[in-house]
Amino acid sequence: MIRMLEGLPDGVIGFEAIGEVHGKDYRDVLDPALEQAISQFGRVRLLYLLGDEFAGYTLPAMLDDAAVGTRDWSHMSRIAVVSDTEWVRAGVHAFAWMVPGRIHVYSVSQRSEAEAWLAEQ
Repeated sequence: MIRMLEGLPDGVIGFEAIGEVHGKDYRDVLDPALEQAISQFGRVRLLYLLGDEFAGYTLPAMLDDAAVGTRDWSHMSRIAVVSDTEWVRAGVHAFAWMVPGRIHVYSVSQRSEAEAWLAEQ
């Protein structure tokens, strides 16, 4: 499941992956929230947390995650991925060049640093 994170600064939207992520999590939670944030703020800063409770993706979710890579990223000024899962970290580094905004990867213990980086204008 994907749930929204609360208490982030204006212009920063956050999500946490918990347990197994399904394709409907993108359609029901992530996509609508991103669209709303873009319409409200124009440019968005994104925090995506894949912490200790993250168990992985179903195949449809992996396909939806790949489709996220084809979205118009011009509205994303900064993306912070917070995870200790090595394949997630490696995947972000491998595909970061495709994202026009800045993207950083942080360990779970560095979450507050990720939030501080995103809060910068």
